[in-house]
Amino acid sequence: MIPNGVEDEEKFLAAGIAGLQQNAFYMHRALDSNNLKDALKYSAQMLSELRTSRLSPHKYYELYMRAFDELRKLEIFFKEETKRGCSIVELYELVQHAGNILPRLYLLCTVGSVYIKSKEAPAKDILKDLVEMCRGIQHPLRGLFLRSYLSQVSKDKLPDIGSEYEGDAETVVDAVEFVLQNFTEMNKLWVRMQHQGPAREKEKREKERSELRDLVGKNLHVLSQIEGIDLEMYKETVLPRILEQVVNCKDEIAQGYLMDCIIQVFPDEYHLQTLETLLGACPQLQPSVDIKMVLARLMERLSNYAALSTDVLPEFFQVEAFAKLNNAIGKVIEAQEDMPIAGVVTLYSSLLTFTLHVHPDRLDYVDQILGACVKKLSGKGKLKDSKATKQTVALLSAPLEKYKDIDTALKLSNYPHVMEYLDDATSKEMANVLVQTILKSKTCISTAEKVEALFELMKGLIRDLDENIHDELDEEDFKEEQNSVARLIQMLHNDDPEEMLKIISTVKKHILTGGPKRLPFTAPPLIFNSLKLVRRLQNQDENAPEEEASAMPKKIFQILNQIIEALSSVPVPELALRLYLECAEAANDADLEPVAYEFFTQAYILYEEEISDSKAQVTAIHLIIGTLQRMHVFGVENRDTLTHKATGYSAKLLKKPDQCKAVYSCSHLFWVDDQDSIKDGERVLLCLKRALRIANAAQQMSNATRGSSGSVLLFIEILNKYLYFFEKGVTQITVASIQSLIELITTEMQSENTTSDPAADDFLASTLRYIQFQKDKGGAVGEKYESIKS
Repeated sequence: MIPNGVEDEEKFLAAGIAGLQQNAFYMHRALDSNNLKDALKYSAQMLSELRTSRLSPHKYYELYMRAFDELRKLEIFFKEETKRGCSIVELYELVQHAGNILPRLYLLCTVGSVYIKSKEAPAKDILKDLVEMCRGIQHPLRGLFLRSYLSQVSKDKLPDIGSEYEGDAETVVDAVEFVLQNFTEMNKLWVRMQHQGPAREKEKREKERSELRDLVGKNLHVLSQIEGIDLEMYKETVLPRILEQVVNCKDEIAQGYLMDCIIQVFPDEYHLQTLETLLGACPQLQPSVDIKMVLARLMERLSNYAALSTDVLPEFFQVEAFAKLNNAIGKVIEAQEDMPIAGVVTLYSSLLTFTLHVHPDRLDYVDQILGACVKKLSGKGKLKDSKATKQTVALLSAPLEKYKDIDTALKLSNYPHVMEYLDDATSKEMANVLVQTILKSKTCISTAEKVEALFELMKGLIRDLDENIHDELDEEDFKEEQNSVARLIQMLHNDDPEEMLKIISTVKKHILTGGPKRLPFTAPPLIFNSLKLVRRLQNQDENAPEEEASAMPKKIFQILNQIIEALSSVPVPELALRLYLECAEAANDADLEPVAYEFFTQAYILYEEEISDSKAQVTAIHLIIGTLQRMHVFGVENRDTLTHKATGYSAKLLKKPDQCKAVYSCSHLFWVDDQDSIKDGERVLLCLKRALRIANAAQQMSNATRGSSGSVLLFIEILNKYLYFFEKGVTQITVASIQSLIELITTEMQSENTTSDPAADDFLASTLRYIQFQKDKGGAVGEKYESIKS
């Protein structure tokens, strides 16, 4: 149900519209019959409807717009009357005989518009007369709409430079005076609305006033469009007069809105040249005015102006814009002791954006702003207000977006101090922004000092700042974050090995605090980056003395060992084992036998103590065998120990087929092409025979449990190993042993108990084709294979 007040208002509006339309009808009839007397009579009666005090501004506006439309038609009629010989001067005097003052002034403004167009009198005199006459209406609402109508009908008839109503050189001053006077009176009426009615309706009145603010603001827009206002006139007359009215009205709503209007409607270069005057008015405004938004808008306008062209930057330097703005902000913050922290940060954020546009090379200014922000934040603990947090993130992001270079941000001594005030979740977000900036710009962080500073800023990603945050984080998001950190670690580089070692040590210190969930992401990239350094040193130090050449790699391997030890306690034994083997291979390339042996020992310990899953064991043993096969640094004793262990592990795998494959893979440990010391045909044959026995046992087990002997695929794989070593010249692998193995496979495949396996059939066919291919080669190779019957 509609409240009674609203319901009554609708009735009053409907009655007003009805009365207006009825009189408009009679006015139209009089206009059609060129009856001036009746036209004036009914138009005055029509306009009397605007004398009501029963409507809210919103409803009054609706009634006003209907009257405005009718007045446009009346204006056209007046123009035609003058063409038909009616004296515009007489008409101007005639309308002043209307009974009520409000209709009289509306009609006077309408005729005045035609009078100015006729050019029978100077525009400035008519405008002065009209603006003075309008003082007759002192009711705030009615007066505002009347003066708004005057502004509307006169805006294209001002005696401006280049205007057809220009007159002498001084007329621009008259045009400005007219608009300023109208603005001043409208503002007074608008402010007066605040003090009418009971105190309990204060909120309602403020809302109604906000709806009417554009009527007042339009005057400033009209002023800004006057071509004759140059910088000097704006500085000496226009701005001081406007600010005088703004300050003297002592009204919170008017001051906030009009300051914003000034900033928005007048040119940027004028603001720049009158910065001191504009900023000087700020402390004189009411304490409740949101000055931070006024200053923020001003700085935003000036920032955009500076961004348009570098040609305008000297103007900023000339007027010392930064110093003035910085000083003004300091005074505002000092004056408003209870200003929320979000407001303080908003001001500094706007000043920082301005500085980055105008003084991009002055990092001291940027750091000074951050320092001032830190000073204001000190003693307040972590930010809890979401607005303040958002503005602080904007403040910290601005230098990154401008310079697109983390190096610059790292030079700002106060940058990390501001970050300290962010809550843990936001600190993490900010750290992510830093990382993404580096990855996007492909910036290389090349000193340990910078890495230390960067990782201190990134601590939200490197370690858990708050135990509860991690539980809430989505697993996918966490992985993405840590992968970004991993990519960043890979990008760290310095050509100087000493400095690079310091960088590695710095990163190690930070990532070891990351906890078990982060280490599997952050440790591997650091290890591989370190191994790159080892290989680089190896290439550089070929001519250096042995002791010097191995000193730094030993230090690096010690660091790597510590990192992998931490990783193996997470536990992620499979990853740790892979990394131990990678390090062992790098130590092998650096000819550091004790180091390589230690890494292998650690890998074996992990295998024995930590890896219990059968699939993981299979993968691990093949990695061990593959790595060990490539090692050349070990002496006979160490190699035998490691090889013996590897073959032992192979034979102890859970599944027979896995045992078989691991054992025949071990045969490669006893025959390495490029190492004459590792060519033991007896042990190769021993491994292959052992693999055959295991394969045979696997078939028997299959026969016992499933009633069929299963596939012969293992035998064919072993046959291929026989052929490989036969070709390499292992004398213990004879034609007879190969022949008997082929016959065994053929017999098994023809057996009723053997399960049909197309893969095995294809594999055998391919192997036999290879034997035939070697025979067809002729020469020594062909002769070697000739005796094998396939």
